Amino acid sequence: MAKSGRNLVLTTISLDRSSGKPLYLQLYRELREAIETRRFRSETRLPSSRSLAQDLGLSRKTIVEAFEQLVAEGYLDAKVGSGTYVSRALPQEIRKPQIRSRRASNAGVPARTTSRRGQEIAGISPFFPAVKAKPFRHGLPALDAFPLKLWTQLAAKRLRSLPRDLLGYGDPKGYRPLRDAIASYLGTARAVRCEPEQVVIVAGSQQAIYLAALVLLDQNDCAWIEDPGYLGARGALQIAGARLIPVPVDEQGLRVSAGVKLHQNARLAYVTPSNQYPLTVTMSLSRRLELLEWAQASGAWIIEDDYDSEFRYNSRPVASLQGLDRYGRVIYLGTFSKLLAPTLRIGYFVLPPELVDVFSTASSLITRHPPALEQIVLTDFIEQGHLARHIRRMRTLYMERQSDFIEAARRELAGLLEITPPEAGTHLVGWLPGRIDDQVAVKKAAERGVEARAFSTYCLQVSARGGLVLGYGAFTKNQIRAGMQRLATALSNC
Repeated sequence: MAKSGRNLVLTTISLDRSSGKPLYLQLYRELREAIETRRFRSETRLPSSRSLAQDLGLSRKTIVEAFEQLVAEGYLDAKVGSGTYVSRALPQEIRKPQIRSRRASNAGVPARTTSRRGQEIAGISPFFPAVKAKPFRHGLPALDAFPLKLWTQLAAKRLRSLPRDLLGYGDPKGYRPLRDAIASYLGTARAVRCEPEQVVIVAGSQQAIYLAALVLLDQNDCAWIEDPGYLGARGALQIAGARLIPVPVDEQGLRVSAGVKLHQNARLAYVTPSNQYPLTVTMSLSRRLELLEWAQASGAWIIEDDYDSEFRYNSRPVASLQGLDRYGRVIYLGTFSKLLAPTLRIGYFVLPPELVDVFSTASSLITRHPPALEQIVLTDFIEQGHLARHIRRMRTLYMERQSDFIEAARRELAGLLEITPPEAGTHLVGWLPGRIDDQVAVKKAAERGVEARAFSTYCLQVSARGGLVLGYGAFTKNQIRAGMQRLATALSNC
């Protein structure tokens, strides 16, 4: 007969609500450690998520998220109608203590483990897996519309006449002609004020955020992040040692006044002002100016992540925050992963002049320099006008796919998901009725072959309403229709 773990759980769990670390992550680690050290024996029945939430003073979503991660990693088994149990099939190294001969061990020398930072990394939820995407994965461009033939032709032409000196080590700042092309493009398309010398090429925006955190933050420095906000930025700042200050977002973007009340002297603020992730709202001009004034007064840096800014449907793209900055406090970053294809792994900084050298040195210590061929081909693609034409085509295509998505959702999901068309980007948030838990909805959708992310996972504070983050940019009309039917079936069973 299975043993109850309720009392054992309550005496084992210790959460620090002032640490800035997500509560679900703290709970996950506490439970995992209890299982690994065999304080929770095999087949121990854990209390229900509802009762555990009441006992620990947490939201049920926090409990469910921790449980689901442990189920996914094989530590727990969830049995429908019965409960959640410590798995019988734990990895061998956990179930049985390792027996080492005295000769093979070094007496008195502790076992080698990962660093604290390594443990932080291990506890961060991964991104979507590198497998074929299913509707409605977001963050993915329309790969079916990528100009592959043209790109192949440009690459082949360059390879036939590639100078041998480009086979050696390159500039840590990146290929100079590409930096020229990016500076010219940003000045025209995004109202960014910069010279090519301020552009540093990196391996995508994710590396850019991590590098910025390493260069600008010391251990336990405070950083504002949008709440809800981008998980990649949250994770990068977290493993760099930052203390996260979740600042709420409303229909005008980041609430700067709330951030000042929470922690006025934060060292850094990470924002997505042109197309807030995941809510898709645009930061108002008054909020932008307020944020810049705060940064100047407090000596803080602002990281402006300008993803998907080109794809705006009812008006021209909103000018960048960096273009309004009179103080040199904004670090602008962009990526070609959303414009073209993630496989390119080409992103870039636009830095205040005094930060260029330290950022390029930090980048060189991690990657030495970006790969040359992709930079060269991308330079040709931009300079020959192909990028501008591609963006125009994609804007039209994404607007059509958004329309197909909204039409299918209104037909299939009436009463199950409330959807409002966003003004920009390639994803949206659909709001669930109060009776449906978004973590449960994601699991039910996955069982039907539909990819979605629970809105609550993007929130450090408890979200007032559950929702699903759904992408439409990467999928055809037929894929959208079929996926919507499967999603409707999944939500009907929640």
